[in-house]
Amino acid sequence: MKLPPQDAAARVPEAHGHRVQLPSFSVGPLVQVFRRLLMALTVMVTTVTLVYVDRRGYHDNADDSVDLLDAIYYSTVTLSTTGYGDIVPHSDSARLVNVLLITPLRVLFLIILVGTTLEVLTTRTREQLRLNRWRSTLRDHTVVVGFGTKGRSAVQTLCATGLPRERVVIVDPSQKVIDAANAEGFVGVIGDATRSDVLLRAEAQRARQFIIATQRDDTAVLVTLTARQLNRGANIVAAVREEENAPLLRQSGADAVITSASAAGRLLGMSVLSPSAGAVIEDLIQQGSGLDLVERTVVKAEVGKSVRETDDLVVSVLRGHRLLGYDDPEASPLQATDRLVTIVRAQRPAGE
Repeated sequence: MKLPPQDAAARVPEAHGHRVQLPSFSVGPLVQVFRRLLMALTVMVTTVTLVYVDRRGYHDNADDSVDLLDAIYYSTVTLSTTGYGDIVPHSDSARLVNVLLITPLRVLFLIILVGTTLEVLTTRTREQLRLNRWRSTLRDHTVVVGFGTKGRSAVQTLCATGLPRERVVIVDPSQKVIDAANAEGFVGVIGDATRSDVLLRAEAQRARQFIIATQRDDTAVLVTLTARQLNRGANIVAAVREEENAPLLRQSGADAVITSASAAGRLLGMSVLSPSAGAVIEDLIQQGSGLDLVERTVVKAEVGKSVRETDDLVVSVLRGHRLLGYDDPEASPLQATDRLVTIVRAQRPAGE
């Protein structure tokens, strides 16, 4: 397989760089600023209205009369605490309105102004604190490289089995893809996963498992090599389009390789020969509905029994590095260190 100098799908826009993007659970800074501007404008309009209604109680040193423009001018310099003194309240009612209404409005205006400034200045600080807290607590998580159809389906399967969304980190070079992942509650890292510094931002050295679902096989090979170099003990599962590239993925460090094109073709062929069998296989690989294909440890009560004596329908027995079929004479009796691949009824989420 030829490796091009750079995978076009892995190019990262210069403007975005390589960074971690946490899911946002609040409105953005621009929305907050816009809301505060509306509040400040409301305060301003209210003050202008109060002054203009009681304009006869104000004195203008320039022409002794106060019109709408003078009311706007007076409200502006009053709320901003500038106070030039060229327009002043001289009647008792105007002074009373200033004490009881305009002064509280001035304080409210200043609170809005200072609050907006502090909010803008502290947004980056709060985001950095969130990022530091996330890094300090992240352990044994799952790194998913590529959030297209394959990556998204893999994550949905993991979440259906109980994996919390905060234990999943999505790595993708596309800003739109990471935004979509954030919208679903996942942490995203924008960048080219073939680079070690990008995977380090996803805390790859502390990950439990990797799912590599890139669009190109050559990119999958490079990502696998990088991930294995950073984390020797993680479980790496990679998808390739062409079956001839599967051995190269295994040599690069992948523990399991799924050939997407061949697997889809086999399922199509099976569905043609036996539509019911194809439906069963589709049901088995879709976690959370109907029947599920799961791997579990042997419980104490099953040790020493045959495969057929277990409560679940056993398909295979994993003993050490050997995968034994249910009908293999060596599969029975079961040992305490065995792992069973079984077919079980899917558990319905609580509340359904």
